[in-house]
Amino acid sequence: MSLSLFSSLTHPSFRIPLVASLALAALLISACSSDPTPTPVPTPTPTSMPTTIVDIAIEDGRFETLVAAVTAANLAGTLSGEGPFTLFAPTDEAFAALPMGTLEGLLQDIPALSKVLLYHVVSGQVPASAVVELTQAETVGGETVSIKVEDGNVFIDEAKVIIQDIQASNGIIHVIDSVLLP
Repeated sequence: MSLSLFSSLTHPSFRIPLVASLALAALLISACSSDPTPTPVPTPTPTSMPTTIVDIAIEDGRFETLVAAVTAANLAGTLSGEGPFTLFAPTDEAFAALPMGTLEGLLQDIPALSKVLLYHVVSGQVPASAVVELTQAETVGGETVSIKVEDGNVFIDEAKVIIQDIQASNGIIHVIDSVLLP
C-alpha cells in the first residue's frame, strides 16, 4: 500500500505541486528560524528643546519670585526670544531682602516693575571674563549699571555676583545677591 502511495506521489501530475509545496515549506521554515543576531533598528536621536534664560530660571527653583515678576510684567516671551541677553538674576532671597512692601508695590505698578526687570538685562552675551573688564554696561531698559571688581568679587551696582556664566540657548545668566533698582 505504501508503494501505491509513493507511485501516486511520483506521478507526473503530482511532481510540480509537490516540489512547489516543499519549496514553500522550506521558505516558511527559513523565514521563521530565529537569527541569534537581531537586525539593529535605528533609534531616533532625541532633539533637546532649547533651554532659554526663562526655562533655566523656572527649572532652577531659586528664581520663583523673578519668574513671577517677569510673567506679571509680560516679559517672559522677550526673555525667551532669540537674544542674546545677559541676565543679572536676583535670587528669591534677594527679593525677600527688599524693604517691606517694595515687591508688592512693583507688582501693582507694571510699568515700574518692567523698568526694574529690564535694568537686570544687558543686550548681548557677556561672560564673566568680559564683565570684569567693564566699568559699566547699558541695560535693555536704557539705563546704565556700574560694574566693579573688589577683592576678587564682581559687583553690578551694589549687587554681588554669586554665580557666573550659566549658559542658556539665548544668552547667559549671572546670579546676584540683591535686586537692582534703577
